[in-house]
Amino acid sequence: MTLGFSPCPNDTFIFDALVNHKIDTEGLKFEAVLEDVQTLNQWAKAGKLDISKISYGVLPLVLDKYIVLNSGGALGKGVGPLLITKPSKDHHPAIPVEEMSIAIPGENTTAHMLFSLAFPNAKNKQFMVFHEIEEAVLSGKVDAGVIIHENRFTYLHKGLIKIMDLGSYWEKTIEVPIPLGGIVIKRSIDHSIQKKTDYLIRKSLEYAFANYPSIPDYVRRHSREMDEAVMRQHIDLYVNNYSLELGEDGQTAVKKMLAVYQQLNASAKINEADIFIC
Repeated sequence: MTLGFSPCPNDTFIFDALVNHKIDTEGLKFEAVLEDVQTLNQWAKAGKLDISKISYGVLPLVLDKYIVLNSGGALGKGVGPLLITKPSKDHHPAIPVEEMSIAIPGENTTAHMLFSLAFPNAKNKQFMVFHEIEEAVLSGKVDAGVIIHENRFTYLHKGLIKIMDLGSYWEKTIEVPIPLGGIVIKRSIDHSIQKKTDYLIRKSLEYAFANYPSIPDYVRRHSREMDEAVMRQHIDLYVNNYSLELGEDGQTAVKKMLAVYQQLNASAKINEADIFIC
């Protein structure tokens, strides 16, 4: 089966043992396809891959084709995207956010949804790959940007400042953990295979945790010019007990996110009866 995930340390950490045969896959074979999350989101809308990491922001658009697995995702507290900009002379944003041009890491991302929740009147948006956003802000191509992944750990060193922690805004407003990304599998795949895949992803992560803080070569190879300290920060922030098992709290958070999506997209119709594998 084709299995899509990003080259970011949290994903390669989770899937290393599965795709590199460090665990017994019990007869299942996986073809790893590594792409940025917005590409994976677009592919999920087209039903391209059998199993894929997606932004929860695109989940409402792919529920007809995919169901959410319990293991392998990114969800938690203090893990949300940040809105950043260059400081003005008084070290504050020069203009209101609603008047800024904003770089967003993909149209169908959770980051875009959280930004829209906090700033519904901001309309001047440019969608780009997440690792291009810091430079777009520094160069003046945009006034501000929503950053995710390892850029949370680098923006201060580049002289940028935080306008808002969009994850904290979500947590205070919606009062649930932040659903960033999940793992989905095609509904057309036999239920027993879906269940075994879910079990194997959890087994792969348990293997990774058992050998942590050692960083697998697979993680190093795909990290973008990142030193080990930043890799560990990335893994520590985005990989947690929710990655092992969504559980009731995690599923509630995803359902709340779907409700927010409907709030922001009045014409959307979502059937919540069959979201998660069981």
